[in-house]
Amino acid sequence: MDSIAPQGRRATSSISRTCLLLACILGWSNTVAATAVARASEAGQIRAAKSSQTPNAWVQGIWQPPHGLKQTAIWPDGAPDMQGVVQGPERIEIAQTPDALEGRTSEAAWDVAAPTMTVFPPKGENTGVAIVVFPGGGFKAVVVTKQGTEICGWIASKGITCILSKYRVPKSNHHWDSQCKCAVTPKIPRALQDAQRTIRLVRARAAELGVDPNKIGAMGFSAGGYLVVQTSNIFEPAYTPVDAIDTISSRPDFAIAFYPGHLCRSGASLDPGIRVSPRTPPTFLLQAWDDPVDEICNSTVYARALDAAGVQAEVHLFAKGGHAFGLRRMEHPVVAAWPSLVENWLVEIGVLRPKGH
Repeated sequence: MDSIAPQGRRATSSISRTCLLLACILGWSNTVAATAVARASEAGQIRAAKSSQTPNAWVQGIWQPPHGLKQTAIWPDGAPDMQGVVQGPERIEIAQTPDALEGRTSEAAWDVAAPTMTVFPPKGENTGVAIVVFPGGGFKAVVVTKQGTEICGWIASKGITCILSKYRVPKSNHHWDSQCKCAVTPKIPRALQDAQRTIRLVRARAAELGVDPNKIGAMGFSAGGYLVVQTSNIFEPAYTPVDAIDTISSRPDFAIAFYPGHLCRSGASLDPGIRVSPRTPPTFLLQAWDDPVDEICNSTVYARALDAAGVQAEVHLFAKGGHAFGLRRMEHPVVAAWPSLVENWLVEIGVLRPKGH
C-alpha cells in the first residue's frame, strides 16, 4: 500500500484512490472493481487482481531479506515511544505476481514493531555512494519487494550501496483512517523516527560499509517519498536521542522521491510540517500525471517550494504511468526512462562520476 491521504480532492475521491491502490501496490497487472476492493480494504486485506481471484497468502512471522543478506535492528533496545501501542505480531502478505523481477511473488510487511535495515552491497566497482530506500505502503504496510528489494537490486548494480528500510507500521505517520474517513497526523511520527535513525546509522557506519559519509542519499516511493521529504527538511531528532549515533546528521545528501504522497494538503498547499530551506538537499522528483492515488499536486507543490528556497531540483512529470510502477515493465515509457534519468542526475550533481572517468 502507498500513500492514501486525501490530496486536495473530495473525501470520496480519496477513498476511491485508496481502493485502487490496494489492488495494484504489490504489482498486480489488472485492477478489480472499486467496490470489491473497498470491501477488501475494510477487511484489512489486499486482494490480488487476477483472473482466478485467488486471495493472497498470509504468513505470520518476520519478513526475511533475500538469501545471503541480513537485516539488523536499528534501535539498540527496541524502538522508542511504543508504550500503549497495541497491534498484532508482524505478518507478511504474499501476492502472486508473474511480472516480478525475480521469482513470481511479491511481499509486503504488516504490523512492523521492530524496524530494521538490510544492506545490499554494491556490485562491481564501489562508487562510495549509498542510498537508503523507503518503500511505500500508506503507513499501513511496507511494500518490501516491488518498492524495496527490486529497487535495491538495481541500485547495487550501479556500484551503489543500498540500504532497505523496514520502518514501523501502521499509523506511524500521516495517513488516511478508514474508520473516521479522515486524514490523521499522529502525535508521534514513528516512521520518521525510524527513517532518521536509519540515515544516522548508515553515516555512523560509513567506513565499515565503504561509503563516503557525504554521499548518502534517500530514495522513497509514495509514502516512502514522504519520508524522503521529511528527512530532507526535518533535521532535529523526532525522538529522544538514545546514544551517540543520534548526534550524527540525519540529513540526506541528496533526495529522490517517486510519486510522493501526503505533501499536498487542502487548497493545494504544502504540508505545513515541511519547511523547505537552503539546507534542503538537491532533489529529484518523478510522477505520472494520471496517478490515481497521489495527485500530481504532491510533486508540483513541493517543486515550487524547492524553487522558492533556491534548492537545486530536477522534476519529471510523465503523461501516463499510474501509481506504484517501480521497475516492472509496462506499456508506458516511464519505467524504461527513469533509471537513466536518476543516474544522469546523480552525475550532474557530482555524486557519481561520469562513465569512463
